[in-house]
Order: sequence, then structure tokens, then C-alpha cells
Amino acid sequence: MVNDAYAACLAIARDHYENFPVASRLVPATLRPHVAAVYAFARGADDIADEPGRTPEERIRLLDEWSAHLRETPRTAVFEALADTRARFDLPLQLFDDLLSAFRQDVETTRYATWPDVLDYCRRSANPVGRLVLRLAGVNRDDADQWSDNVCTALQLTNFWQDLAIDWQRGRLYVPTTAWKAAGAMPADLDARAMSPAWKACLRECSAFTRRLFDSGRPVCDVLTGRLRYELRGTWLGGVRILDKLEKVDFEVFDRRPTLIASDAMMIGLKALTWPATHPSITRS
Repeated sequence: MVNDAYAACLAIARDHYENFPVASRLVPATLRPHVAAVYAFARGADDIADEPGRTPEERIRLLDEWSAHLRETPRTAVFEALADTRARFDLPLQLFDDLLSAFRQDVETTRYATWPDVLDYCRRSANPVGRLVLRLAGVNRDDADQWSDNVCTALQLTNFWQDLAIDWQRGRLYVPTTAWKAAGAMPADLDARAMSPAWKACLRECSAFTRRLFDSGRPVCDVLTGRLRYELRGTWLGGVRILDKLEKVDFEVFDRRPTLIASDAMMIGLKALTWPATHPSITRS
């Protein structure tokens, strides 16, 4: 039954840590299963690309199968729920294809030469999720899409800086070559698990760039109404809070991986409730 399929997707959403709420109680009950279905699809594909124990060839084959499942009679709970959600909300197949193209790129690409290269990856790895959430909420506007893209890209970049040590162990680096070379940073320092002054300076610039994206995308948090508005606020605030924590530890990501804890959740909840109507700049707490 489709209700059981949605329940399985909701369990996947509950069982995974993210820097932002996923299908939380702030999402209206009628939308929560559909948000979970989209998340479960993306989470499953991301795990195929990232989880250890598979060769690159196996990962590409499994991602190709994941893509095929979008176009056939559903065989698993995730795809049964997703097929129902896509039909109900007329969700564009291209957004799901974009996500899968980014996951394939994770298997095949380990370095990015320039900021446009990184941003193109984010366009496919993160931005489709925001647009899908807007469509589920009945919003289909160019300005809202652009604001959402900025926030989703900022969230993706924040995750890159947060997971730099993990990604480096997997052979990946999302900091553009032009950025770390301009700062005088050396990849050999990362091999030694050392955040040199040059790498810290580079990541401070990366963080500042990310904050500007958060700031420019902030209006999307006020596009929606009701409880879903608070979900978006919590998402925005959670991403900015991770940047705060990264800056506080001066990007020593080989020593610790900053995450959100209970006290952060309380602070984010309070700020979501007292969200100002205008927000000229990002403030640090």
C-alpha cells in the first residue's frame, strides 16, 4: 500500500542527520509524506555514490538503475511513494535527473577548477530539492526559484566546508583550485591532516561567499505561509549556524566536525519564531 511506502520514507528521513529539518512537524501533515519521499529518493542515491564498499563501476551501474526506477512500475517503497508524489504534484522529471547527474559526478569527478564548476555541481546536487519543495507547496515563480537556488547552493557549500576532512579521505575536494591556489594553500597539508594558515584563509573566503548566498536567498523563507514557513526558516538558520561553528573553531575540521546539538535547535527555534520582516545582513551569534 502507498501509505506503507510513505511510512518507510518518513523513517528514512527520521534516521539520518542533516544540518536542517527534514519532514519535521513544522511541515503540514498533508505534505510531510511527500517531502519524505523526495528526501528518501535523494538520500538513497547519495548513499550509492558515497557509502564505502563499492567500486566506481558498481556505483554508476546502481545509479543508472536508480534512474531507470523513475521510469518504470515501482518495485520498492521509495519509488512507490515517489511515483505517487510525482503524479499528484506534477513534479518535473528533469529535477530528479539533475540530482542523479550530480551523484554520478561524485563518482567520476574529484576536483573542481573554478567557482563556476562548483556552482554547476550545486545547481544539480542541491537546487532541485528546493524547487521540488516549492512545487509541493504550490509555488512556481521565477523569483522564488532563484532565492531557493541561492539557499540550497549555500547549504551545499556549507556541507562541503563542514565535511572537508571526510571528503578528502574519500579523495574529493570541493574547494575550487583557483581559490586555494590564490590563498597559497597546499594539498599536501591536507594529506598531513593540517589546516595551515593558508587553508584557513581560503576557507574564510569560502565561508564569506557562502554567507552572501544565504543572505541573497533569504526571501524564500517568507514566500510560503503557515508552518512550512518556519521549516524554511529553520533550514536557513541551521545552515548559517554551521558556518558560525566552523568559523568559531577556525576551520579545524580534522579535529572536529561541527554539528547541530540540542542547544542549537532551541536557539534556531527561537530565531525562527522571532524572524524579522527585514534582514539586511547575516548576523553571527
